Amino acid sequence: ELDLDAIPLRPRRPAPVVSPYPPVVQDVALVLDASVPAADVQDALADGGGELLEEVRLFDVYTGSQVGPGRRSLAFTLRFRAPDRTLTTEDASAARDAAVAVAASRFGAELRR
Repeated sequence: ELDLDAIPLRPRRPAPVVSPYPPVVQDVALVLDASVPAADVQDALADGGGELLEEVRLFDVYTGSQVGPGRRSLAFTLRFRAPDRTLTTEDASAARDAAVAVAASRFGAELRR
């Protein structure tokens, strides 16, 4: 016989909420002074991206002749999603541009071409 009351129960966690609306993912590469911490740039992008910005993730760091001495390129993936509708590319691009503008004003970041 098995005493089920002797088995400790784990607390139930609520299931994560899954959005019915798809994300829009865009990448940006910013060129700036190599002394600027990537985390500070990530925070600036998050601040500028507004409520549609769901995630900012650094995925590449480049230093070399293409960006110049004392500079580096930081590439980020930005994931946007609206809680009440499917975003258009224009909506996400406007939020991306706002995020980049904050990084540009704080750190002199420029979009890498």
